[in-house]
Amino acid sequence: MEQIDSRFIQRLYNYFGDIELAFNATLSDLSQIDGLNIKKAETFIDLRNKINPDKILEQVTQRNIKYLTFEYEKYPQMLKNIENPPMVLYYKGNLDDCNLEKTLAVVGSRKASYHAKEELNKIISQLAGTDICIVSGLAAGIDSQAHLSALDNNIKTIGVIASGLDFYYPTSNKHLYERIENGNGAVISEYFPTFEPLKFRFPQRNRIVSGLSYGTLVAEASLKSGALITANLTLEQGRELMCMPGLISNPNTEGIYKLLKNGATLVTSAEDILNALNWEIKQTRVEQLELPQLTDSEMKIFEALEIEEKGVDELLVLTKLSVEDLLTDLTTMELKGIIKQVNGDRYKKI
Repeated sequence: MEQIDSRFIQRLYNYFGDIELAFNATLSDLSQIDGLNIKKAETFIDLRNKINPDKILEQVTQRNIKYLTFEYEKYPQMLKNIENPPMVLYYKGNLDDCNLEKTLAVVGSRKASYHAKEELNKIISQLAGTDICIVSGLAAGIDSQAHLSALDNNIKTIGVIASGLDFYYPTSNKHLYERIENGNGAVISEYFPTFEPLKFRFPQRNRIVSGLSYGTLVAEASLKSGALITANLTLEQGRELMCMPGLISNPNTEGIYKLLKNGATLVTSAEDILNALNWEIKQTRVEQLELPQLTDSEMKIFEALEIEEKGVDELLVLTKLSVEDLLTDLTTMELKGIIKQVNGDRYKKI
């Protein structure tokens, strides 16, 4: 029944106060609703008469898919408060384990830069083990990084998808879907399981990402992007908008700096998020890792990488080591888990 959108269904629900009464309404009943489009009402009745609700419910439950309707007590309150909430949510996973009182949306470019993904991972890792829930769209790029960083840091996460739950999009994220569903959060959709991930459904999905959340962090965005759509929805919904700065030479940061100039909160650490949302967090105790004993030459490398990643040529100049000794120490330090290789022959501290 995609011809009948959530706004139409909500008008019926608000008028009748009961989903079953709304579903069984006659054309005469519907004509009593001020301003309701009669042609759309006729379409609704025509489509409704072709549907067997019991069979539809059976198709959902056979797929091990759970659901929440707008009138359920467990329906997310933040989402209920937006202008156009979905009237039903289908989901896999465990939504009950997600703290819906501390939800943070993270959005950004599908073609995210390495720098943006690394910085986002750093910020989310500072929230490790907390009761915060990360919400994103399970798309490539920043979305995927947000979910992965949450999973790797023992943080619950919700993926809001732009298709029914029969589909994995992109297909490369199938394993990520499964990790979330298997005890680490929930994957949710307003679409019936058989609905495909068509282009127009992605902007519709964005209102749910921001609507579920107390604030939205934009990690990277060009001037024309879905992330900027979500940023505007965040402001329309009266939620906190935050931005992570990036390299000014990157076209995907043009949208970021536009938002920052218009008053979005600048975020360079998790503390900035907590301050913007006025959150106190519950955190599991994490043992502080001790730095392994370093040789004099390893310490030179470690200090050279203090601020930013560097290539082999730069490290040769800074450490004054021979090529052979430098490469040996770099390999040893990688094995110790102190540094890692990135972007070819470049290295950074872990």
